[in-house]
Amino acid sequence: MSAHSMTDDDLVAAARAIIRSRYAPGRHAVGCALRTRSGRIYLGVHLECHVGRVSVCAEAVAIGRAATDGEGGAIEAIVAVRQASATDEAPGVVSPCGMCREMISDYAPAAIVLLASDDGPRRVPITELLPEKYRRDG
Repeated sequence: MSAHSMTDDDLVAAARAIIRSRYAPGRHAVGCALRTRSGRIYLGVHLECHVGRVSVCAEAVAIGRAATDGEGGAIEAIVAVRQASATDEAPGVVSPCGMCREMISDYAPAAIVLLASDDGPRRVPITELLPEKYRRDG
């Protein structure tokens, strides 16, 4: 399957695969996959630290990887999943935290965030998750 034909379900599967392969209690429990308009997929895992405020979310890692390749502003869709234990075979889709919502909207205001629903991934524009966003320019 080419990156251009990757569905939202495939994006969730990619996020699940990265966290299942990198899961480490106290270190990595959340995985992220994002797709850019070019069709490229970027993955990230969260970096847990003993001092909580220096921890880095999986979304930030994936966005940083995309930005490094010049595609930080080209995010089409993004999803994060949380693995509950080493034996968790289907990490659940989780909503981005407030800081990640800000980061996603700063880098890609037209991005779609995939959220959990009974019928599979639900597509929500980042603007719906961050109403009345603060803007420096007005």
